[in-house]
Amino acid sequence: MTLKCYNILVHLIVIVNLSYYRNAAAQKSGLGASFIFGDSLVDAGNNNYLSTLSKANIPPNGIDFKASGGNPTGRYTNGRTIGDIVGEELGQPNFAAPFLAPNATGKAILYGVNYASGGGGILNATGRIFVNRIGMDIQVDYFSITRKQIDKLLGESKAEQYISKQSIFSITVGANDFLNNYLLPILSIGARISQSPDSFIDDMINHFRVQLTRLYKMDARKFVIGNVGPIGCIPYQKTINQLNENQCVDLANKLALQYNARLKDLLAELNDNLPGATFVLANVYDLVMELIENYDKYGFTTSSRACCGNGGQFAGIIPCGPSSSVCTDRYKHVFWDPYHPSEASNLIIAKQLLDGDKRYISPVNLRQLRDL
Repeated sequence: MTLKCYNILVHLIVIVNLSYYRNAAAQKSGLGASFIFGDSLVDAGNNNYLSTLSKANIPPNGIDFKASGGNPTGRYTNGRTIGDIVGEELGQPNFAAPFLAPNATGKAILYGVNYASGGGGILNATGRIFVNRIGMDIQVDYFSITRKQIDKLLGESKAEQYISKQSIFSITVGANDFLNNYLLPILSIGARISQSPDSFIDDMINHFRVQLTRLYKMDARKFVIGNVGPIGCIPYQKTINQLNENQCVDLANKLALQYNARLKDLLAELNDNLPGATFVLANVYDLVMELIENYDKYGFTTSSRACCGNGGQFAGIIPCGPSSSVCTDRYKHVFWDPYHPSEASNLIIAKQLLDGDKRYISPVNLRQLRDL
């Protein structure tokens, strides 16, 4: 063997070994796919492909999203969503691609897929004011398509292991069922007359149980479910109800808390009844309320005024778009627009979900969930 051939052989062995150890390390650390479901809090661009009134692929949305060079991607914030940040921190090399995007094919789906849709909810009627949106039933239907694709990519046995052991299912949904269904004056007067809050929340919980169980039957085992945040405190609600900056809409927050209590019971029930599954509850309500009430402690200057928006004392009526007024200190606003947190808020929330204690994330945090 010549010296040149020997050197080439040694080089190849080193490459193969490095590749093996990289793959082994990835397997050991539990890295796999991030499957994201929900609404505009975590939509990464699915609504770009719908004829809908709920869109975020217009500037200045995405102005701080480095991966796109500051161009809008369909995310309803100035930078990364909580789902993006969590995925990065857990070792995902790429953001989960929107299911409807052309690049959500082939091996790209092994990093995860994002099914979330602005305006979507647990109930199918939710968000119809936007004309089109993808509700949870359809999002789960879409995952069933992805599930079959992963079987073809990995083979059935490896696919089942990959989904159950190395993938996290993140679901952020429920706020629209109140904001753009039960509490929406145009559409919900009849529903509110005929349906009590208890009955409406019963419907939500019963539908959600079926949706989560469907995912379980497709081998999902590691779940993180966000409860509904303090929707009575968002700039939109404060503005239309002409509140001062320290006030929130009681009815909206009471509905959120009522639903959250039922959601906690539902996840305990599923943890007991679905063998091998871990349902983690993300206490988004208390996390966001902490930022709203103690914003100055976290370096914010306001938790009432939207950075991007127009109308009223908190720029809370007209959604963020090219004609909106935009603040210059985006990292000092809790809210990016009338509805959604800024990237600065998302970073603080994500950090608590990743490494926080049981006050905010239970029974385990997301790093612990990944490594189960």
